[in-house]
Amino acid sequence: MSSMPLQRGISGGVRVSDSSDDLRDSQMKDKTDLIRGRNSTESNLTLRFPFAFLFTNTQSPSKNGDNVDPRSKHRLVLLFLKISLVLIVVLALAGSFWWTLSISTSPRGHVYHNYRRLQEQLVSDLLDIGEISIGPSRWKELEYCSIDSENYVPCFNVSENLAMGYTNGDENDRFCGSGSKQDCLVLPPVDYKVPLRWPTGKDVIWFRNVKITADEVLTSGSINKRMMMMDDDQISFRSASPMFDEVEDYSHQIAQMIGIKNDNFIEAGVRTILDIGCGYGSFGAHLLSKQLLTMCIANYEASGSQVQLTLERGLPAMIASFVSKQLPYPSLSFDMLHCSTCGIDWDQKDGLLLVEIDRVLKPGGYFVWTSPLTNARNKEDLKRWNFVHDFAESICWTLLSQQDKTVVWKKTIKTKCYSARKPGVGPSVCSKGHDVESPYYRPLQMCLGGTRSRRWIPIEGRTRWPSRSNMNKTELSLYGLHPEELGEDAENWKVTVGEYWSLLSPLIFSDHPKRPGDEDPSPPYNMLRNVLDMNAQFGGLNSALLEAKKSVWVMNVVPTTGPNHLPMILDRGFVGVLHDWCEAFPSYPRTYDLVHADNLLSLQTSKLRSSCSIMQIFTEIDRLLRPEGWVIIRDTAQQVEAARALTTQLKWEARVIEVESSSEQRLLICQKPFTKRQSI
Repeated sequence: MSSMPLQRGISGGVRVSDSSDDLRDSQMKDKTDLIRGRNSTESNLTLRFPFAFLFTNTQSPSKNGDNVDPRSKHRLVLLFLKISLVLIVVLALAGSFWWTLSISTSPRGHVYHNYRRLQEQLVSDLLDIGEISIGPSRWKELEYCSIDSENYVPCFNVSENLAMGYTNGDENDRFCGSGSKQDCLVLPPVDYKVPLRWPTGKDVIWFRNVKITADEVLTSGSINKRMMMMDDDQISFRSASPMFDEVEDYSHQIAQMIGIKNDNFIEAGVRTILDIGCGYGSFGAHLLSKQLLTMCIANYEASGSQVQLTLERGLPAMIASFVSKQLPYPSLSFDMLHCSTCGIDWDQKDGLLLVEIDRVLKPGGYFVWTSPLTNARNKEDLKRWNFVHDFAESICWTLLSQQDKTVVWKKTIKTKCYSARKPGVGPSVCSKGHDVESPYYRPLQMCLGGTRSRRWIPIEGRTRWPSRSNMNKTELSLYGLHPEELGEDAENWKVTVGEYWSLLSPLIFSDHPKRPGDEDPSPPYNMLRNVLDMNAQFGGLNSALLEAKKSVWVMNVVPTTGPNHLPMILDRGFVGVLHDWCEAFPSYPRTYDLVHADNLLSLQTSKLRSSCSIMQIFTEIDRLLRPEGWVIIRDTAQQVEAARALTTQLKWEARVIEVESSSEQRLLICQKPFTKRQSI
């Protein structure tokens, strides 16, 4: 409806009209009422029936009974638009039908690939839209966990496992459920102090940094494993004390029993050792001087934890229990296994636990067991000892020597030994379907694994350390790699480590520009000790750090969502583990100085059915990281920018650094603040 314009120059909006104007106004009013009535009716119809306009009678007579409507042209246009819309719907349905037929005749792999790509794009777009719609409220900082979480490790809840009916040691096993994920930040104890730098930190730790009582210190068990003393607010593991001589004598005894001259374990093919129930790491600490790398494993302990204290000393350790599940290591992983009064009854479960350690032991490797049971005198203990002795023989272990309470066996180097056994003697060899090279917490199985592996190579036949870390052409062929690939990877990491080290300084977070001529001071070589590589790939970061003479050890983690290079990493003489980063890592809070993630975010987000968010992974990183610890994330620019936004919730200091060698990648350097809990 059009309205008559106001007369210009008439003040007050008063309109002067004559009789002709009144007649025209009366006619316009009638038309206006007619239009309003029609519009009102059509509006109500549209609200109730959204598509009713398709069925509206466009030839209805006018109010005066005339068949000629002055707005017929307008109605014809509307009719044309309605018909066009119907045609569009018909064409869309026909196109959908044709697309369905084309899918049915296309190769399934091609269809799946395109469908997955569309899904990935859709998920990405929805996430972007969600971030925009949520706005600033999304970046609210996470709350701090309660004081009960200071030493809590998700997936290891003994009381909850007991309530669920797990007994006979199974309550110590790992169970990751939906309730095991944390969405809060773990604060350190009230009197927490930054650990002393290496190597001082190997012999002295702060008492309040770990959960242990004075009574547990005094009754810590076997002196050749757990020697330590209370000294004011410190726990000392004195290398110069007379007790340390007993550890050295113990390692010398083992060397003699094996037949190793001058305690040179390296020449005998030994580099990596799995220490089961390691105490507080004194045996592994001593073997460091012999270039041996010892991984400590023990059950979760709420107080007086062997793993927590060993990591606090800067020594490799992780929580692991193989009461009912296989260890997260590949078959043929370690050169030696050690158990000194480790609390495991090897005669239980018909020898099933001995089968598991046989799986992870390399051909020609050694199993060292120190226990009062080896010198059994009473009938019951003698029966148990005889079972272990006979079972070890049935799985082709050779008893090398027995002195005092210590026994040393050697695993066979010949797979023919298993087929040469008498029928019914010992467990059978695993079938091809059950012989999984890298199981991830599968149930224990009563069959001998690793016998079909191409990696079945006696430890004496492997290249000696440190040359072992740089594999030759023949060794690399076992993993489908060429020397050029490993060489290029090594060169890239050599440059990268140099860049990393120059960036790990608090000055990177200073907003004040340097004065002309000033240079950042070089970080000390021993500023880091425990390093967690969340996506280790070939172990290149580990190799480059050692080549640069950094005083670190690296936990090389191979995600279950990516290619499995863990067998190669372990064969290079490093330590590592298989892990799903949507689950809690088997370690205590505040156990790593540096967490490194190379292209992990891209790997995780490429999995459409990932059971966790990137924020949940970052919360787990924060739990594992020591106060003032560092995080280095290397990924695509898009992933790094998204991660940078999340760091505000974690209260991390963060900076994005461009990568000179790649325009598509960025570095995110973060440092965790030292936030103390207020004393109660």
